[in-house]
Amino acid sequence: MPRKRRLSASRNMLQDLVAANRILARHGVLDAYGHVSVRSDGEAGHFVMSRSLAPSLVTLADLVEHGPDSEPVADTRRPYLERYIHGEIYRRRPDVMAVVHSHSDSVIPFGVTKGALQPVYHMASFLATGVPVFEIRDTAPENDLLVRDPRLGAALAQRLGGCTCVLMRGHGMTVVGESLPEAVFRAIYTERNAKLQAMASQLEGPIRFLTAEEGQRATQTNRATLERPWELWKKAALARGG
Repeated sequence: MPRKRRLSASRNMLQDLVAANRILARHGVLDAYGHVSVRSDGEAGHFVMSRSLAPSLVTLADLVEHGPDSEPVADTRRPYLERYIHGEIYRRRPDVMAVVHSHSDSVIPFGVTKGALQPVYHMASFLATGVPVFEIRDTAPENDLLVRDPRLGAALAQRLGGCTCVLMRGHGMTVVGESLPEAVFRAIYTERNAKLQAMASQLEGPIRFLTAEEGQRATQTNRATLERPWELWKKAALARGG
């Protein structure tokens, strides 16, 4: 059986990454597809994510270290095809410590229509930074919608810019955070906000979205209490088979 080298990230970080996979699967943000990564706290320019595997099945033994080129380091197991999403965002955004890529059903309509995804409640206040849409055709006219190489990863990272979330036309979303719990939080509440916005659009409008100032203030408040949902979600996720 192919073996891997010892990972550079701390054990606590690796355990949290396992929990993040299971939390996002438990909340329906990830299913058999999608992935989450964390920037290594032990090797500059490296990040860790699972080998190619359904997120709910991820264990510590499945984690793989990736180098600055997004390729596995001393590990021959099959990696995720779209690992370049993560590597190129880490390269462009030194503030980002974790990345989630999801095919969440609720966000798809906002990436294929003129309806912009905007924060409708305080839990999704981080969306007030703006939610750009990545059109893969602009970089690769002939494509299968997958970010399968560094060039496409760099184009996605550029489209994300300084925002917290980027939609991917006909594909899903990518969300970033300054910590792993924050990225998980944002992925969950982006999905929920999309559902609520779609519901609100069926009622008499116009929708009163959060202002930029409200978004900034609410984001600071939510960041100060991240340990509360993280503790709850982690305990529930790891109780389902350890």
